[in-house]
Amino acid sequence: MTQVNPTTTNSGAPVASDAHSLSVGADGPLVLHDHYLVEKLAQFNRERVPERVVHAKGGGAFGTFTTTGDVSAYTRAALFQPGVATDMLARFSSVAGEHGSPDTWRDPRGFALKFYTSEGNYDLVGNNTPVFFLRDGIKFPDFIRSQKRLPGSNLRDNDMQWDFWTLSPESAHQVTWLMGDRGLPRSWRTMDGFGSHTYQWINAAGERFWVKYHFTTQQGIENLTGDEAAQLAGSDADHHIRDLHEHIEAGDFPRWTLSVQVMPYEDAKTYRFNPFDLTKVWPHADYPLIEVGVMELNRNPANYFAEIEQATFAPSNFVPGIATSPDKMLLARIFSYADAHRYRVGTNHQQLPVNAPKSEVHSYSKDGAARYSFNAPDVPVYAPNSVGGPAADPARAAESGGWESDGEMVRTAATLHPEDDDWGQAGTLYREVFDDAARARFLETITGHVGGVKDDGIRARAVQYWTNVDAGLGAALAAALRDAGLPAETGEPATASTPVA
Repeated sequence: MTQVNPTTTNSGAPVASDAHSLSVGADGPLVLHDHYLVEKLAQFNRERVPERVVHAKGGGAFGTFTTTGDVSAYTRAALFQPGVATDMLARFSSVAGEHGSPDTWRDPRGFALKFYTSEGNYDLVGNNTPVFFLRDGIKFPDFIRSQKRLPGSNLRDNDMQWDFWTLSPESAHQVTWLMGDRGLPRSWRTMDGFGSHTYQWINAAGERFWVKYHFTTQQGIENLTGDEAAQLAGSDADHHIRDLHEHIEAGDFPRWTLSVQVMPYEDAKTYRFNPFDLTKVWPHADYPLIEVGVMELNRNPANYFAEIEQATFAPSNFVPGIATSPDKMLLARIFSYADAHRYRVGTNHQQLPVNAPKSEVHSYSKDGAARYSFNAPDVPVYAPNSVGGPAADPARAAESGGWESDGEMVRTAATLHPEDDDWGQAGTLYREVFDDAARARFLETITGHVGGVKDDGIRARAVQYWTNVDAGLGAALAAALRDAGLPAETGEPATASTPVA
């Protein structure tokens, strides 16, 4: 007979009953000194940490990244040296929906990666799109609020979404991605991932390069139709979480090939697009992909809360050989993500096993709520010191020289390059990347979503928005909206152009 372990309190003492509280007689009041009842209910009340403000709904898995190419000429980062295998964690998510929202709403998908490297943790926090809605982080809270819920009715609102987008023309490229087929991936396994931002790589000689990351799914791109996405939202709100878990459980491990675009440092000054504008891509004809390695996810989390919900990803987590760029959105995220984790999970979130580096930590950080690890009492808590405490090593850190910048402090947009505008790349995506069938589906999607706008002025601006992307598209949208018989999507993100029972 299998021995059953005794139930204990959190302090390890044995418990008298799993089923009965301590009361004054069988039918009398409960007593406050039933410390196990109090402990159990108090713990239950605190089981949830605040959900993420964005990317609340998601899932993930552990795996390995293996460098198969040779990019040592561009970066000295240990994980990107030939043949190196690095343990990692991936978390995929939707952006606007809450923790209980359906996986299959039309939305960008988060593509957050944590590499447990020999030089510390490197976090790459991207999406399944190569661009974003904004180029300056000061607008990010406003953007997210426009995509969430009205303060009075607590409903999602098409007017609010299109009011913000049409007054923020830099959003056009990303909205074109969102309303296209890739706004509804069939699964996380069958979508690409991107670092989206421009990052800096530094090689062993100190030479600097600008890079963009591209993770290409080896499973092939597969997307849902609008009707399929709407049906799944009602029948299986956890479709993407289930799909990833079941495939890994069955030994069908998903893989992505990482490639990078590399721009010589000096090219950035004269490139035709501002290379640090998050709403722009670098055409592959200008900077072709260079293969780096393969990411494989092969282990499901043993506990979703401990290993996924409490996982924290921060763009500020760099390692030697990788650094930031002048991208204003990236510079804002370097502060905001780590700060969000300190609030949501706790000031010592990096000591949790899922977030802790596998390399040694010698930090002067101390105390704070839920502190777990600590130094020996003879290790000093200040620097500099003369009693053997850790000391900074500039050679080991290999800190980048950054980039040259001078001038007055101003609040202004980044410098425009010769071909910079808000509509051109969105139009190229619509005309040259989408095929005829994709363009037809795109028109159907935006007709439904703009059709849900109640304010005539906002609707007119939305038509002009798409006219600026492509004149023919704008005319087709205006004609479709004049057909009073067309149903309109309202409330949630556009998952279908007609309601699905």
